[in-house]
Parts: sequence; structure tokens; C-alpha cells
Amino acid sequence: MAEVLRMPRLSDTMTEGKIVNWNKKVGDKIKPGDVLAEVETDKATMELESYNEGTLLYIGVEAGNAVIVDGILAVVGKEGEEFQSLLQDSPVAVISPAEAKVVEAVVETVAAETVAVALSDDDRIKASPLAKKIAADKGIDLSMLTGSGDGGRVIKKDVDQYTPSAAPQSSASIATVAAFLPNGTEGHTDIVLTQMRKTIARRLSESKFSAPHFYLTIELNMDNAIIARTALNEVSPVKISFNDMIIKACASALRQHPDVNSSWMGDFIRQNHHIHIGSALAMPDGLIVPVIKFADQKSLSQIASEAKGLYAKAKDKKIQPAEFTGNTFTISNLGMMDIEEFTAIINPPDSCILAVGKIKEVVVKKGEGFGVSNFMKVTLSCDHRSVDGAVAASFLQTLKKFIENPVTMLV
Repeated sequence: MAEVLRMPRLSDTMTEGKIVNWNKKVGDKIKPGDVLAEVETDKATMELESYNEGTLLYIGVEAGNAVIVDGILAVVGKEGEEFQSLLQDSPVAVISPAEAKVVEAVVETVAAETVAVALSDDDRIKASPLAKKIAADKGIDLSMLTGSGDGGRVIKKDVDQYTPSAAPQSSASIATVAAFLPNGTEGHTDIVLTQMRKTIARRLSESKFSAPHFYLTIELNMDNAIIARTALNEVSPVKISFNDMIIKACASALRQHPDVNSSWMGDFIRQNHHIHIGSALAMPDGLIVPVIKFADQKSLSQIASEAKGLYAKAKDKKIQPAEFTGNTFTISNLGMMDIEEFTAIINPPDSCILAVGKIKEVVVKKGEGFGVSNFMKVTLSCDHRSVDGAVAASFLQTLKKFIENPVTMLV
């Protein structure tokens, strides 16, 4: 009997998924474990595997379009089997045919010259996950390749054999349209929202306008942390960053201040007994928060190794839902981008998020003279429904003690 394949919920925040490309076409034989399609969720691009055996009878959504969770993706059954009745009982829920297209850059010129870039469905780059990864590692633009796979799909061989001199001529990209504009010409580019960007907008809007935020800033002396990090990296199997030290210090402080390690649940406050630290990571499409679980129980080298692996997975869009969910506290660090101080919006379901600025050298009085010390400002954003000011301030004082005397969080 024919069976309907539906869009699965691949993350806890996912409401829809966009089909990047289909690996199978109508009429193909499929078996359990076959990769039917690549699906872009709000967090990553994931492979959709088949749990069915039979013939692919119907595809309900073209590549580039989005489908709501539990919407019909395809139908699998015996060759020639009737399936239309299944579609009538549960219609396909495609989200606007143009939803996931890369839209045109429309440019109007006073001199009657027009420069426009449009990537249509036919121009959409089709590539295997392995080819995409190898191309990203080598810095190769997939649009420069001619695919030799089914339907012009770029495969590993195409990437391996690519040389810049053999690159085909391509049309101007949206990113370079401005370079072709005559002086005095107006223009704009409309960028379609990715699934990740949609979710970021929705969740942070909900957080900012539903949770009453308040902010506390404290300055940390980083002199001892700098010395300790240098010593630790002489013996650590993996390089420890200042962010790794902040993760460890926050986890240790949360163990002493469980009220901060909590979630507002509407009619009750959930105080978490485990400590899972989310570490915000900037991506081209937006923000993702890999989670270091049971961070208080791990050494600095373990945290560093796990964080490095999660960041790599996130950048390759290979991170799994279990690796970016479950946070009880979040850190957002912009210090490496030369930002001295900022405030962050709380990352649900957390009650707090710590915004970390850069380490800055400051001239201070030392003894009878003057010297240079290193300081870093951190700002704690708190949900006042679940965390009071005095509780948050006490947490920051404990965090300060751990950072300014790192040995105390290693025992």
C-alpha cells in the first residue's frame, strides 16, 4: 500500500523545511537508508533518509520550496499504484512557490542601462553533500563547476578535477552587481530569508518583547587568566581559548547559583539541575548556538575539544539537533571582533545570557608607579520574571572570582 512521506521535525524550533535538492526522481526505486533529499532547516542542511522500500510515485514539492512540518513531501508505493486519494485527504502544504528562490537584483538606471541578476530554478546549484564540503574546504565556488552527475548535479569528481583555468564563464552574482552600476544609479537587492534567519527573527522577537530584560555589567581583570591560559596550553592536548575559560567559569558559577540556571515556564520556574552552556556562533545565514553539555563536569581541555568540534560541524551545516538544543545558559562573545561592550537578547528557554567584550589593556596605578593591566567587560542580560537583580549580581561576583583566579575553577 502506498505511503505518504511527510516533512519531519528535525529541530525543536523547526516549523518548516526547504528542499535544497532531490536525490531521487519519480519512478526511481528506493530502499531504507537511501538519501531522498537535502533539507534546509532553521539550523543546518540535513539529509532526509528513506525508511520505506518501493517506487517513488510522487514528489509534492520542487527543490527550492519550503514545506511546513508534517506537510506531504512524497509518496512511495508499488509501481503504478494509485495514490491520488492520499493527497486529497491531506493536501500538500507548500509555502509560497517563490519562497525559497534566490530573488532577482532589480536595478533601475537613469541612463536606461539595466543590470539585473536572477537565479531561477534552472540556475540553482545542485551538488552532493560531499562535493559541497570539499568545495567549501578548497574555497571553490560551486557555480563555477559543470556537474557530471544526474541532472547536472555537481559530484566529488567535478570538484577534484576543477582548475581555475577551466572555469566556465558565469553571469554576474548578486554580490557584484553594484560594481556594474553607473555612477548616480540607484539599485537594491532583495534577499530571501533562510529558514535559520526566519527562526532567529521569530524567537528573538518573542524573547525581547515577552521577557522583561535587565542588564548588569561587570569588569574583570584578565591578567591571571592570560597567564593561566599560556601555562595550560603548554600541556593541553588542544588549544584552550579565552571563550573556553569563560564557559568553564560560567558553569562553575552556575553550580553555586542555581537560580540563574533556570527557565521561565509560564506558570512556574524550572530550575535546571544540569548545566548545559550554549556558545553563540556567527554564521553567514545567522546565528547558531552549539551546546556544551554538563560543562561543569568537564575539564578545560575537554570543553575546548568539544567546542572546536561543534563549531566545525555548525560551519559545515552538519550539526545535529541534539548538539544545538538543551541549553540552560548562553554566552555570546564578540570580543574577537573588537567589541568592548554590548548587550545580548536572551536565548530561550534560558533566563540569562552573558555578552562578552574584548580584552583591553588599561594603564593603572601599581605601587608607587603605573603599569598596564588587561580588563574585559561582560554584561549579563536577565529575565526579571525568573531572576532578580541581587541574584544576578551575586552570580557575576562569583564569575569574577573564577576568572580572576582561574586555579579556583580547576579544583
